[in-house]
Amino acid sequence: MKAAAVFVAVVVIFLVFVWATQHRMIYFPSTRLPSPDDFGLRLVEPVTFPTVDGLRLGAWFVPASGTPPHVTIVMFNGNAGNRAYRAPLAAALRQHGFQILLTDYRGYGGNPGSPSEQGLAADARAAVAYLLSRPDVDPKRLVYFGESLGSGVAIQLAAERPPAALIVRSPFTSLVDIGRYHYPMLPVGLLLRDRFSSIDRGPLLRSPTLVIAGSRDTIVPIDSSRRFSDAIAAPKTFVEIRGADHNDDELLNGDEMIQAIVGFLGRL
Repeated sequence: MKAAAVFVAVVVIFLVFVWATQHRMIYFPSTRLPSPDDFGLRLVEPVTFPTVDGLRLGAWFVPASGTPPHVTIVMFNGNAGNRAYRAPLAAALRQHGFQILLTDYRGYGGNPGSPSEQGLAADARAAVAYLLSRPDVDPKRLVYFGESLGSGVAIQLAAERPPAALIVRSPFTSLVDIGRYHYPMLPVGLLLRDRFSSIDRGPLLRSPTLVIAGSRDTIVPIDSSRRFSDAIAAPKTFVEIRGADHNDDELLNGDEMIQAIVGFLGRL
């Protein structure tokens, strides 16, 4: 009986620890922000904008190369790094005439605050409000791009405020499902506070949606991306990047992914 009581106590303490520290297991912000020049981005405009809860977030506005832009893309990052990690993707997209806002959530890239699902949603709304205040942004040609965890951010925002189009890379059904996949022995459904239940928002989407997934993704299994895609009520396109894992170059700024994005947005 004593041994059983000790075991139960250890399990309870462990679960309380996991519950209390779960944000450290979900969010991996990098506060060190290199210069855009380090990544070959020229003429980048550093910008800031406020959130409704009093934070001021930094971002990079990347103008298009060549002809006047017709489409503006706001990017919502995954759970690690900061906006500098997405500079190669922005550099590739600007060459096709798109202008891009590389955002950072609270706690990322030197921004104040600590990340949470509610906080990231507020940050996304603030980013879009900032873009809509710019005279060089056409509200009817605003596109949301969410990668990995950022797909949950973009999907929630798209359900609230439909964009001209939505692009999600490595989206998932919910963070609970991903947690169960990686930690099958834990009661993830009871522990998780931040749930990012994208599959519940799929039927609410009204914007044309491009879903990009890697066939060998070990972080977000492609079946999870397909299940989310199947739940989308809006017109959708599913692109499978064969042989690509979650953080491979093919899913960061690979040619196949860039061409899929260019072709998709070219129909706007």
